[in-house]
Amino acid sequence: MKQKINEKTSLLKSHPPVADDEYSDYSTSNGSVFIENPLVRRSRWRSIRVMYLTMFLSSVSFSICMSSIWPFLKLLESSASTDLLGWVVASYSIGQLIASPVFGMMANCMRKSREPLVISLIINILANILYAYLEDIKTHRVVFLIAARALIGFGAGNVAVVRSYLSGATKLKERTSAMANLSAFQAIGFIVGPGIQTAMVPIGYPGPVHMSGLRINLYTAPAFLSALVGILNLLLLFLVFKEHRVLDEEYSHSIQDPGREEIPDYKPDKIAVASSNIIFFVVLFIFAVFETIGTPLTMDMYAWTRAHATLYNGIILAVGGVVAILVFIVIKILSKWVNERLLLIGGLICCFLGFFVYLPWGNDYPSSQMANIGPEHQLPKNGSWFTVIPSDKTIPPHYNQSTTAAPGNSSGSGSEATGCPDAYQWCSYTPIVTLSQFLCGTALICIGYPTGNVMSYALFSKILGPKPQGTMMGILTASGSLARTVGPIFVSLIYHAFGPRVTFVSMCGMTLITVIFVGFVYKRLVPFKLEKGVEPPDQR
Repeated sequence: MKQKINEKTSLLKSHPPVADDEYSDYSTSNGSVFIENPLVRRSRWRSIRVMYLTMFLSSVSFSICMSSIWPFLKLLESSASTDLLGWVVASYSIGQLIASPVFGMMANCMRKSREPLVISLIINILANILYAYLEDIKTHRVVFLIAARALIGFGAGNVAVVRSYLSGATKLKERTSAMANLSAFQAIGFIVGPGIQTAMVPIGYPGPVHMSGLRINLYTAPAFLSALVGILNLLLLFLVFKEHRVLDEEYSHSIQDPGREEIPDYKPDKIAVASSNIIFFVVLFIFAVFETIGTPLTMDMYAWTRAHATLYNGIILAVGGVVAILVFIVIKILSKWVNERLLLIGGLICCFLGFFVYLPWGNDYPSSQMANIGPEHQLPKNGSWFTVIPSDKTIPPHYNQSTTAAPGNSSGSGSEATGCPDAYQWCSYTPIVTLSQFLCGTALICIGYPTGNVMSYALFSKILGPKPQGTMMGILTASGSLARTVGPIFVSLIYHAFGPRVTFVSMCGMTLITVIFVGFVYKRLVPFKLEKGVEPPDQR
């Protein structure tokens, strides 16, 4: 009995417990043997699973509106262009870019994860409610749309806290598997989000409830649902989640005096840290371009209506998410035998091939929308209207004008212009990206992106070592948010001016350069190791 008391005292001395806990929520090692109370282990993994769910719900709140943002933007502002779409999509990442370091530092300073998570979820809930009520705002709707998406992104800054907590609550040998699980739940969120949006398409517009103060339609229903799942997440944080931290045996055997401080003062490899941020930036940039381009590209290439684009892209993203989950399962198995850096390179190569497949070839061209033809170019004939091409427009022989308008659908009233707008000069000389090309390229990116994502996080966590990682994970998340800020703006501008060919060639070039860069820093991307006999810092 005395031996057990001394053992527990030693644990408490090295890891002061949280005041409201009945037992120590921390685990450590003694020599080469890992010491952990079974109750603590069960509580630790329950809390980790709450983090899985938090990541899942964060992904759902982001992706649930992605396939409908462009149609919703056109509904709020009929003159909106893809340039403006880029800013709307980027606003989410701008919010996350600002919030990630803030929440990460808050978690480090407080040495707690619950409080930053609670604050972020409250912001997320309120932002989704604002998004749902945009139609009731009479002026500056686009400004409030951008503000709502930015605040949703600010709430999603909790991703840094989630990953930091996971890094501190897992042993080194558990880390890659846990990170893969976390990324898998993130991917499941990306599946469920578009799937829910797709399921809500039959609600239509204006929807079953269309009154001042409450509008439930295919655009607002996902936002209301996101607010509800945010409330559920809050309840789990208060009822189930506990703070835990593991000092891994990989590090603790190197410390001379574990009674003074469990972690010595050290600095991780700065080149490896910087390189990891650059690689992660590119991985998230790839994803940002992929998620932004899908809806406008398919509407321009295949003359899909807003409702059809929302439905079909939702299905494509959902299937892509299923592929991503299978990839995470394979990664967990492969990482036991294949070096994580090689898996990272493999993921980047898959992304390169995906964008290469996207490149337009052949002699088929997109249908013309002739978006700028107004009433002055129309004449009545036999009680109907037909289109007259203005004299200042030159239409190439191959240019298909057969789909200038589509019948009314659930996303709006009357007729809806479909096809490639003639405001895009490249429509007249850029071949169509066939649907088979689009699906094959999407499949390759859905394999490459999750591989690069989970390997980047796992390597970065191991490079940092045993110190609390809230701030550094915040910086890594911020670099990803910066990519998701710049990416939508970049792809919108390039796509608007030059079309899909230049867009995808530039992405191929960026991805190939990143693969070469990983080769240069390959030997630096290794887990941090403490030298034996390291003296902890003087605490006096």
